[in-house]
Amino acid sequence: MPYHRSGSGTAARLVALVADLLAAVIVIWIVMYLLDANRANEVVNWFHDAATWLAGWSHDLFTFDEEWARVVFGYGLAAVVYLVIGHAVARFLARGR
Repeated sequence: MPYHRSGSGTAARLVALVADLLAAVIVIWIVMYLLDANRANEVVNWFHDAATWLAGWSHDLFTFDEEWARVVFGYGLAAVVYLVIGHAVARFLARGR
């Protein structure tokens, strides 16, 4: 009997992939910030704008004295939340087979 992929398995993989991509955009911005990437560069600017939009609820959540700590923890929290929630939804969808 041939193997057929279930729709819920495909949906689960898609949800996990989207969560991974969103978190990756945020993590790439954090790394660019820590490496002092040229913010006048269009690519750097795109990652900054995208990460700020994705982490709009958390990027100014913490008030550390050091700016690097605010960036790492504020944006990093959003990346972790995307991963946790995205993969939890993916597991839920995968169980629906």
